[in-house]
Amino acid sequence: MMTSEEKLAIEGRIVEMLRTVFDPEIPVNVYDLGLIYKIDVEDSGEVSIDMTLTAPNCPAADFIMEDVRQRIESVEGVASTQVNLVFDPEWDKDMMSEEAKLELGYL
Repeated sequence: MMTSEEKLAIEGRIVEMLRTVFDPEIPVNVYDLGLIYKIDVEDSGEVSIDMTLTAPNCPAADFIMEDVRQRIESVEGVASTQVNLVFDPEWDKDMMSEEAKLELGYL
């Protein structure tokens, strides 16, 4: 059984890894864009991610989701990863971090 500290440590490493995943059309990572809605780490090391995209018809959707899955599975302590694509709530630019808004000229 994993302690809550271990889960938090894994979650922290996952967030760092998510900051290395980019939408090919946007120079900001998926985490700071606000595309990651939920990170759930189970005692078994299984990780479930709920994420969205900036647009439902994003041509790079499969590429981005596979990139997210592969990178998370490379994180120490992660046994497997399930990436769930959700569109509720719908993404909008207010979900971006301040850094992302600054980078993209929204501030």
